[in-house]
Amino acid sequence: MEQSRRTLLLGALATTACLGCSTQSRAGEDAPGSDERPQKGDVLVFSEGDQEGKPITVADLPAGGPPVHAWPKDPKTSVVRSGSRLNEILIIRLDPADLDEKTRERAVDGILAYSAICTHAGCPVTAWVKSDVGDKDVFKCMCHNSEYDPRAGAQVVFGPAPRRLAALPLAIADGSLSVAGSFIGKVGGVQPG
Repeated sequence: MEQSRRTLLLGALATTACLGCSTQSRAGEDAPGSDERPQKGDVLVFSEGDQEGKPITVADLPAGGPPVHAWPKDPKTSVVRSGSRLNEILIIRLDPADLDEKTRERAVDGILAYSAICTHAGCPVTAWVKSDVGDKDVFKCMCHNSEYDPRAGAQVVFGPAPRRLAALPLAIADGSLSVAGSFIGKVGGVQPG
């Protein structure tokens, strides 16, 4: 009796392990390149909503916000780089006169792009709200209340975040937004020690 129960348990464990392997291989079947960081020339596409997957144009960005959430997409292979949440981007259009000098130099017609991942704990930055410490709208991570001012290079204006959001250089071609270079700054939060 003991041998049968042990055999049954070992068989169940082996079956579970095999099922786990096949599930992982299916889940890991993201298209090659989907987890690569944004590349120069990638087109930016909506990451959510009715227009998910469609290229973002200048006309899609209301002046003054709110930000639009985007993924980079390889224009040659059509692979959307959504295999890593670290690739999600916030795109916003602001009045160029409201931007500090360094941010204005990087903006394209007042349009800016930043990582959508908080530098504190790596949570998503999802809100566009009045700052807790001023009268301007800011990006906000609702997890721990870190706030970032996109007009000043997404520097931290409130909360525990240790550094600004990483910036992504942009270009405009035929009215659509594309990536002009690698992230400036480290993407994501502090890794637990």
